[in-house]
Amino acid sequence: LALLYVLGMALTYTIAGAAFAAAGQQAQAVFQQPWILATFAGLFVLLALSMFGLFELQMPASVQTKLATISGNQKSGTAVGAFVMGALSSLVVTACVAPPLVAALAVIGQSGDVVRGGAALFALSMGMGTPLLVVGASAGRLMPKVGPWMETVKQGFGFVMLGLAIWMLARLLPEGVILFLWAVLIFVAGVYLGALTPLGEDASGARKLGKSFGMLATLYGAVLFIGALAGGHDPLQPLKGSVLASRGGVAAEAHEELQFARIKTVADLEQAVADANRNGQSVMLDFYADWCVSCKEMEKYTFTDGDVMAALSNTVLLQADVTANDAADKALMLRFGVKGPPSIVFFGPDGIERPAYEVVGYMKADKFAPHVRRATASTTTSAQR
Repeated sequence: LALLYVLGMALTYTIAGAAFAAAGQQAQAVFQQPWILATFAGLFVLLALSMFGLFELQMPASVQTKLATISGNQKSGTAVGAFVMGALSSLVVTACVAPPLVAALAVIGQSGDVVRGGAALFALSMGMGTPLLVVGASAGRLMPKVGPWMETVKQGFGFVMLGLAIWMLARLLPEGVILFLWAVLIFVAGVYLGALTPLGEDASGARKLGKSFGMLATLYGAVLFIGALAGGHDPLQPLKGSVLASRGGVAAEAHEELQFARIKTVADLEQAVADANRNGQSVMLDFYADWCVSCKEMEKYTFTDGDVMAALSNTVLLQADVTANDAADKALMLRFGVKGPPSIVFFGPDGIERPAYEVVGYMKADKFAPHVRRATASTTTSAQR
């Protein structure tokens, strides 16, 4: 019965996730406009403030009462009744999980992936229902008690919301500013964990462990802050490439970057492929957008790899910037059935497209380099082999 109850709740959320993703697929480019990204970031900040208790998000009391009445009228102890109660309760429970649910729907709406959207909300609902499944399987013996741990979990999700806001703003703001925002967030999280709060003589082991992690977080936040002021950019290596690293004799390693030729239309592409074919070169077409985080990851981690560069040594590199998503961009994406960036299309030295080797999404350098060699092989037969 507990499983049927949870599955009823999961069905409602899965439908909602798929619906938002379908709407996002139609308006994906619109959702990536700077003012919309900023609005989403602001939404995440408001949701975080709700998690910290500054205000409450909930449906009107009249709606909650009506839904609770309908659910209560279902016959208990039956499979159908449990399933229906679960489906209806998801609407009531939404008031309790509004911040994470709204955040999930916002991200799903931007992705435009119906399957992933439905799966994400199904996972959310199953996560919500897991404690109920445990309680049901134990006949109530493992019922958790209400306590301060609930507020701790709630505040933890508040920090997750703020992290999402920074992640969204990373598409708009300079890397140094984003590093500074990460520094502030991680430092404050350390303070919340008790890094600056004295331990009493009777402090529990959990309290001591929390303070230890808090001190590590504040220390890391301080390093991020110093890195941001010194010109660093990478949260994982805040001092790399900074003024401090250079003065200390640890100058950032210079690396080469792939040089792409920008194209705009299908005609531009056909001309570039024909020229490459005459020279016996293969072609790689990269679909890119300024708002695409995975595109920037490909540029930063994959395209700078030495093995990848070697694999592309005899390949003409083309890039289609579809940030504007205008008529020409749509026509070019339609030509290859591309839903959005990052997507990479290959042409062999014979000028023939190799759809079997299309790359969708981020791919690490160690996998991308051998993939490129297969995709750009001299003949279609060798490429398939």
